Amino acid sequence: MQESSGPSLTYRDAGVDIEQADAFVEKIQRTAQSTWQSGVLAGVGGFASAFSLADSPLAAGLKDPVLVSGTDGVGTKLKIAFALGAHSTIGIDLVAMCVNDVITTGAAPLFFLDYFGTGKLDAHVGAAVVAGIAEGCRQARCALVGGETAELPGLYRPGEYDLAGFAVGIVERSAMINGARTQVGDQVIGVQSRGLHSNGYSLAQEALLNRAGHTLDERLEGLEATLGEVLLTPTPIYADLARRLQARIQPKAIAHITGGGIEGNLPRVLPPGTLAHIHRSAWTVPPIFDRIAHAGRVEREEMFRTFNMGIGLCVVVSPDDAETALSAIADAGETGLIMGEIGPAAEETREAGVAWA
Repeated sequence: MQESSGPSLTYRDAGVDIEQADAFVEKIQRTAQSTWQSGVLAGVGGFASAFSLADSPLAAGLKDPVLVSGTDGVGTKLKIAFALGAHSTIGIDLVAMCVNDVITTGAAPLFFLDYFGTGKLDAHVGAAVVAGIAEGCRQARCALVGGETAELPGLYRPGEYDLAGFAVGIVERSAMINGARTQVGDQVIGVQSRGLHSNGYSLAQEALLNRAGHTLDERLEGLEATLGEVLLTPTPIYADLARRLQARIQPKAIAHITGGGIEGNLPRVLPPGTLAHIHRSAWTVPPIFDRIAHAGRVEREEMFRTFNMGIGLCVVVSPDDAETALSAIADAGETGLIMGEIGPAAEETREAGVAWA
């Protein structure tokens, strides 16, 4: 075997700067610590994080606590952040996509971990992303306890990175929300979205940027900001809304409306034998969705199968609790509306589903 000539090879020569990575970890440790709360025993910097349920006020008084976990990413919304060089809010999206799944069970978020992978670490960009993750954790009232920063030369294009998040929450077993109590006559309340949130960006970019030739700095008709700003609007975190709801009523089911839209997500929390009758006229679809449909000549049914179409969360409640639920949603700074009701499923299938009215 022939040895190569020239100076000895180092890890830095291969594209990985350990010293810069160590300095980055030290910097983000302070950011993570700003989210810590009672219960965090060990966080960023060690080999593993540790959280004590005995020290957490969220676990106090629970007789049969259940831990609930969720994981997700941000998808191709990242491409908008890359194109605009705007990295301070994409971390909020990461937390939202994980936490909003966890709270559908009635769980309160406890802690969060992240994975940040890139070809060559840019400490400035990385710090902006982690600052966004920390802000998302503050909004969710959970602790950022750790994560992984991976520098992988050749795997990502220059200036690009990928994210994954992992959230853990806690709930009393008897208070878990699983949709089992849902029955015919219950009301479906929708919480209006703030745009695409973090789903459907592959279709949106193909329609708006590739086919229609729009640019991210354009201000399209009906939009209140540039196209890039609208597409980068952070996903709302519904943890505070869920707390307010559960303090006043017992929601029967909660669905986070992500990829697959209402018809792909609401049935996931409905029991067999029920059908959600949803009235499309109950809310106004935000203009960004109309722009996507027009730019890509996307059929209406395809839009509703892909995007949230203006509804970020669905909550199923007893008719007697509907007004109280709407009030709690308003108190959380969100807009709620009655968008449908629960009816019986077709006798031949008995499968839960959505019927458009």
